[in-house]
Amino acid sequence: MKAIRCKVYGPPSSLVLEEMDGLSPKENEVVVQVKACGINYPDTLIIQGLYQFKPELPFTPGSDFAGIIKSVGEGVKHLAIGDAVFGFVTFGAMAEEVVVQANACFRKPENMDFPVAASFMIAYGTSYHALKDRAQLQQGETLLVLGASGGVGLAAVELGKLMGANIIAAASTDDKLALCREYGADQTINYSKTDLKSAIKELTNGKGVDVIYDPVGGDYTESAFRGMAWEGRYLVVGFAAGNIPKIPLNLALLKGASLVGVFWGTFAMKDPKANMENAMTLMKWYGEGKLRPHIHKIYDLEDTSKALQEMMDRKVKGKLVVKM
Repeated sequence: MKAIRCKVYGPPSSLVLEEMDGLSPKENEVVVQVKACGINYPDTLIIQGLYQFKPELPFTPGSDFAGIIKSVGEGVKHLAIGDAVFGFVTFGAMAEEVVVQANACFRKPENMDFPVAASFMIAYGTSYHALKDRAQLQQGETLLVLGASGGVGLAAVELGKLMGANIIAAASTDDKLALCREYGADQTINYSKTDLKSAIKELTNGKGVDVIYDPVGGDYTESAFRGMAWEGRYLVVGFAAGNIPKIPLNLALLKGASLVGVFWGTFAMKDPKANMENAMTLMKWYGEGKLRPHIHKIYDLEDTSKALQEMMDRKVKGKLVVKM
């Protein structure tokens, strides 16, 4: 099989495409013949050695996948050879085959094609876990989404609207915000042109926002936190801006606010039953036409480095996909 390999930590241009031996499953594992792999911002960090964990070199990056089960290990009852599936791994999906824990693999709905399926689980799984489980977002509350045109951000906009919230989408360009409005944003903020805190106060008539979804970090975090309402919840999802911000903790005290960490991958592994219930809800909504992943572009496997560089350059709206 062919696989993208990270042999040294570095930029996307340092990755190589190699031939490797085929894979075999162990107990409670399956091997999936990958048809498509979604690209997520953590993929750009893990190849540079900047993510929360560092796989032993060399390794194959990639987490979101969709494909067909090629072989099944002992103990797997709910999946069979030939099943069309999608799911997630910690790394290893940017390849023609990937080994997956069976409880992290789901049957693909018939009306969901492989590129869409490979764009689904991490973006929607992360955002739904964040809004439902961590923030306990309520109907009628106001949700501010930073980096709202990205993969997880756009999913948060769409899900927040579906859950009955008033959505304020914040992004760096007007064309990104136009896409957010298509996905349900009620109001928008271009934070490259407008002071974020002032804009939040203006749009909420001075009340502030109830929940903030932040996959960006960086310079906007403190400004956003200062625009939070009493008893607000600040969701720490990621740091796409590149630096981990520090904020004065007295802000949390003064606003009676909660700073809430969101690490969907660990949640999915520690509580697979709850994650499966969330996944079933998301797939039901997709089947009803209530969710529609936005795919920015599809690349061939040999062009994976170009796709990752486009992600790092922040040119992407929605999701990038690599096809096999």
